[in-house]
Amino acid sequence: MAAAAQMSRWSMGKAGNAIKSHRSGPCGRTLVVLMWIILSSSLCLMVEGQMKIPPEIVQQWAVSFGKEMAALSTRYSGAKLLQKKYKDVEGVVKIEEVNGEELVKKFAEEMEEMLGRKMKSVKRLAEAAEDADLDHEYNETLEFDYYNSLLINKVDEDGNPVPLGGEFPLEQNEHFNKLPVNTQQSNIQVPTNVYNRHTDILNGVYMSEALNDIFIENFQKDPTLTWQYFGSSTGFFRLYPGIQWTPDENGVVTFDCRNRNWYIQAATSPKDVIIVVDVSGSMKGLRMTIAKHTINTILDTLGENDFVNIIAYSDYVRYVEPCFKGILVQADLDNREHFKHLVDELHVKGEGKVKNRHKKQFSWSCLNCMSGNVCNRLHLISVQLFFQVRVFTYLIGRELTFAENVKWIACNNKGYYTHVSTLADVQENVMEYLHVLSRPMVINHDHDIIWTEAYMDSVMFNTQAQSLLLMTSVAMPVFSKKEETLSHGILLGVVGTDVALRELMRLAPRYKLGIHGYAFLITNNGYILSHPELRPLYKEGKKLKPKPNYNSVDLLEVEWEDTEEELRSVMVKGETGTMSLDVRSSVDKGTRVIFLKNDYFYTVINETPFSLGIVLSRGYGQYIFTGNVSVEEGLHDLLTPDLTIADEWTYCEIDIDPAHRKLNQLQAIVKYLTGKDPNLQCDAQLLQQTLFDTVVTAPMEAYWTALMLNASSMDDGIETAFLGTRSGLLRFLKYAGIEKRVGKSFLTSTDKENMFTLNHFPVWYRRAAEHPAGQFLYYMPRQDTRAGRILIASTAVTVTVGKKTAIAGAVGVQMSLEVLESRFWAVAAQPNDTDCSTVEGLCPLRCDRFDIECYVIDNNGFVLISKQRSDPGVGHHFDESLFVSECQSSRPPSLLLFHGGFCSGCKSCS
Repeated sequence: MAAAAQMSRWSMGKAGNAIKSHRSGPCGRTLVVLMWIILSSSLCLMVEGQMKIPPEIVQQWAVSFGKEMAALSTRYSGAKLLQKKYKDVEGVVKIEEVNGEELVKKFAEEMEEMLGRKMKSVKRLAEAAEDADLDHEYNETLEFDYYNSLLINKVDEDGNPVPLGGEFPLEQNEHFNKLPVNTQQSNIQVPTNVYNRHTDILNGVYMSEALNDIFIENFQKDPTLTWQYFGSSTGFFRLYPGIQWTPDENGVVTFDCRNRNWYIQAATSPKDVIIVVDVSGSMKGLRMTIAKHTINTILDTLGENDFVNIIAYSDYVRYVEPCFKGILVQADLDNREHFKHLVDELHVKGEGKVKNRHKKQFSWSCLNCMSGNVCNRLHLISVQLFFQVRVFTYLIGRELTFAENVKWIACNNKGYYTHVSTLADVQENVMEYLHVLSRPMVINHDHDIIWTEAYMDSVMFNTQAQSLLLMTSVAMPVFSKKEETLSHGILLGVVGTDVALRELMRLAPRYKLGIHGYAFLITNNGYILSHPELRPLYKEGKKLKPKPNYNSVDLLEVEWEDTEEELRSVMVKGETGTMSLDVRSSVDKGTRVIFLKNDYFYTVINETPFSLGIVLSRGYGQYIFTGNVSVEEGLHDLLTPDLTIADEWTYCEIDIDPAHRKLNQLQAIVKYLTGKDPNLQCDAQLLQQTLFDTVVTAPMEAYWTALMLNASSMDDGIETAFLGTRSGLLRFLKYAGIEKRVGKSFLTSTDKENMFTLNHFPVWYRRAAEHPAGQFLYYMPRQDTRAGRILIASTAVTVTVGKKTAIAGAVGVQMSLEVLESRFWAVAAQPNDTDCSTVEGLCPLRCDRFDIECYVIDNNGFVLISKQRSDPGVGHHFDESLFVSECQSSRPPSLLLFHGGFCSGCKSCS
């Protein structure tokens, strides 16, 4: 991306060479010559020196070097052989155009069916919980031991189980990412600030024991379920399967289910909220500290479907954010954090009396804020103020002088009065307003199902189990059905289950979308649920941490070519349709740019607030080819040591039957095709294409092995030959032993950028696909260079039927950078017996002279060869390297001239 951004500031140049004269600079040079000669489509040679260098000499070097590298890459990759093998089968393959409209419809229907199963599970839990409560009689003297997830399997000094602990079997489970769980029993988590033997807790836990059987039944009916849970209004959290809960570094359990978005959204309707806070002199000291904590806790109970504003008053009235005067803003994470920052800066001043001339203005401001069409409108205030809206009052501090007045305000405005005397009281007392707001839903028995935005699963995140990191939850409120309390509207809690977004996106297979194609999901607020460009984590030391506001990333922030917001608008509305955009797609960790014409297809997922979009690239992305071979022939070639498949893809479903969860995808394929396990559910189209690619590419193993065994003819530094196909098949052979390889991590499980993953094809595959078949593309991957630098060369392989051409795969070779450098320095030199009789200046010319600088750069402008090996030389963008080099040596400005579709421009050190 950096390269493309830099190039965009330069104007297009014409093909040819240029010599630029300058006045003598500090270094005493009278002439700087910079020439860019195309070696191939992806390598360029530049020479800079103080004498006039004949362009034909540089051209000769470039041509010789380009031919040598192309021959080397072709030989060790076997590109010609692979292209011939696919050419030979063109008569038996079919090339079809991908129908994006049918594809997005099919994916959406499958996602709707999957999410529908989750909703049915939640409904069964809600019904079971309400029936259990109906049958339970509250017992104020109840004594009941339960499994506390924090205390299980712990003993005291005498070796006896601690209270509420006891033996609780845990076993690693593949479905829960190898986390130790108990699939036969749920257990209970209680926040540190809630007494775990309180009568309300004991009665609630005892009553909800009935959910254990439903948890297990749900999991048996739908083995793709992950966590199921019941969050009680009293504060305890029943989780299935049971786990060992880990406190934070201070030994505290801060997790409170009642603060989670799934609980709040299910327990209440969308809300318009105005928080009014007294900042007069009477609030100084601890009172103001408690008030700020109360406001922040209230803000934490709001979500993206709520709207909010905050007003402060003493002897005058003001909005804490002047830009939000007279309006309500969406309570998304950005705005909530902004309000918290402003609240933290509030200072006490003046008297807590609103002058008469301000009252009417204040009233109209609040009422204007409340003009939206939402279900609940309320004020949350800390002292006495009165408006004809729903008012909740929080009296701060131990002083009770105004208690009756403040209580009267709340009770006469459909609200609730709470006295918050200490910081420890804040959490429990703030939650009361949610219970009051839920009463109309309880009385009307509105069992609305809600879906949350994407969020990080706290349990899994603490274990660094990244594959189940981003989740969405489906939840449903649980009400008391007892006749004696029905009119009171008692909320018992919320039941729910999580859906791993990674698993949901498996229903949009990567092979059907093509090399640059992808699928994505957004909410009806325009926020991303899943997108290949959504990267919610960053690395701090050795730990992965969530980025701020990771779950409120708008679609426009990743699909930023949608400048008119057309795509976002139609998807937020839940419409179905298609549109096209010219886009710049980044690869290699965002350092390189590919220009594409993309077609977008979108539709709503029924019964959810989500919309699905898929992207297909024009050109080869419009086509998919299929071939067919016998199972016997394909299986024979599938079981070879040089072959792997994309294990993150779903060739066969291995997560439905517990017996299959320890299989990898290749093992599952073999069991299915050999008839050893016909009950496996497999993707017939993907298996067919995988077997076909396996047979066509099989000769490559023998070709590579023959080269390796002929050690005397092997060039030093050639390390790995590899190929990949659209079916996710990957073949490779290591020419060099591990002790000799510079690229030790290349094509290993840690090298995600160069492997087939759920989100993308390998970088070398994506880059090669943008150039003609047979034309190698060279680049250095972005990596830790302490062990040495590597070079990757790759090219596309195609099949053609009639006038349609599709990408069959990509093939390449990985080598050490020294292979490129040694050949370049040998080529970029005139022979010692060169006739120099008619040449002015130095002769013979060599690139390794101290007064000549030569560069080889790739097609994105990154330096591959330079005398300057350290930063910012090799591996950095040429513009950056040259700029620093010139400035450090006080050189005069240089002229850059780019040929063959590149650009020209000048750079100076000023």
